[in-house]
Amino acid sequence: MSKGGRKFIVLDTWAMLAYLDGEAAAQQVRQVLHRGRRRQVLLLFSLVNYGECLYVVEREQGLQQAQRAAGIIDQLAVRVVPVDRPLVFEAAHIKARYPVSYADAFSIALAKRNDASVMTGDPEFRSVETEVAVHWLA
Repeated sequence: MSKGGRKFIVLDTWAMLAYLDGEAAAQQVRQVLHRGRRRQVLLLFSLVNYGECLYVVEREQGLQQAQRAAGIIDQLAVRVVPVDRPLVFEAAHIKARYPVSYADAFSIALAKRNDASVMTGDPEFRSVETEVAVHWLA
């Protein structure tokens, strides 16, 4: 769970939406974001999950709110990780083997690549706890 002595945590879409919407789990996400700003952890967010987050916000709250969400995410101490072929193949492999969404498969693949835990409250992740460590949000 660390490279260069720092722990890696992958935020999935569920965690980011909880933060943006100010849900109960937002406090836990805020705490880890604070640790990220202090460089105690390195927070990763797949570009696929970023896109999923934006489409969910736009669908539920409109384009302006999605643009606002993008502005907020871009200011966070989170590294948005682009998608390359090896990550696509790993995500496809995970999606083929487990009952998770395609976007969730990218969070899982990114966590596996970086020996990281995934921060989520999404019950779909129960099926992959043998593949990656899951930091469960309330």
